[in-house]
Amino acid sequence: MKPTIKDVAKLAGVSFKTVSRVINNEPSVGDALQKKVWAAVKELNYQPNLSARHLRGASSFIGFIYDNPNSHYVIGMQHGILEECHRQGFELVIHPCDANSDTITDELAEMVERGQLAGLVLTPPVSERAEIVTELHRRGIKFVRIISGAKAPDQLSPCVVVDDHNAAREITQYLIDLGHTRIGFLSGDTVHSSSGEREAGYRQALRDNNLAEDESLILQGQYAFESGVERTQSLLAMDNPPSAIFACNDEIAAGTLFAARLQGVEVPAQLSIVGFEDSPFSRQTWPKLTTARQPNSDIAASATALLIQSTRTTRNGDNPEQEIESAFHPQLVVRDSTAEFT
Repeated sequence: MKPTIKDVAKLAGVSFKTVSRVINNEPSVGDALQKKVWAAVKELNYQPNLSARHLRGASSFIGFIYDNPNSHYVIGMQHGILEECHRQGFELVIHPCDANSDTITDELAEMVERGQLAGLVLTPPVSERAEIVTELHRRGIKFVRIISGAKAPDQLSPCVVVDDHNAAREITQYLIDLGHTRIGFLSGDTVHSSSGEREAGYRQALRDNNLAEDESLILQGQYAFESGVERTQSLLAMDNPPSAIFACNDEIAAGTLFAARLQGVEVPAQLSIVGFEDSPFSRQTWPKLTTARQPNSDIAASATALLIQSTRTTRNGDNPEQEIESAFHPQLVVRDSTAEFT
């Protein structure tokens, strides 16, 4: 038989009314009791009655908002959001969009109203556009942002920050420690803050080691395989080509590896290559790519937990104990695409 709310209450050692308040995101239950109830829910695999909750006026749906052509990124984010939604008794509505649309804010507001959503998980570049964030906040829409940076830029919503800057600095330092002094950098789309943060980290590592910031080695482009191929061909055609290339994500890095092979350049003997994100691209190439692990599923789950927590506010909207930020630092993963430069 399926577990009931009374089974959860018995296991947690609380009343079934307390379980009901926790599941319905009411703010009157303390953190300690909430943790006990959710632990019991997870242990029993209890599934709340979503339709009944909807009739009581408490929304059971969260929206995942994205504008990103990278399917691996989207799938990773979706998996993390779904996992946390299921853990806390919510359902997911997936909504691709155009972040540059003049009507994007109205589109999202209508979606929230039409679907009676509890809130939105915003991913880059939507989450990094100040005009969208400000207007959603003005309209009283709950949301959480996943953004590139060292800390939240404001108090408009909970944020999950990804420290791309320092991760990129560490990647570049790793290449420098291998003996590389001419390191190419292939950026991603400028609409994503991660591109600028990763480039800034790369530049900082060069300055820290008194190496020149050679602008001819820094090429702008897109987060795409083809963009990696084209820009790598340009770098390898130089009279003094780089001995290493830092690609702003693994898809670009896979394009770099492909271009090197087309030109008969051995990796890593003649050219070291690093990517970023630790997507399947980094593990499906040969040699496998050195990269920085960005746990998109964990990032998304953390964002979803913050969003759900933000709905548990007091009647006057104040909750001083509410977490407003979660931080992730991508970690270097050394594989076969890098070697010492001699």
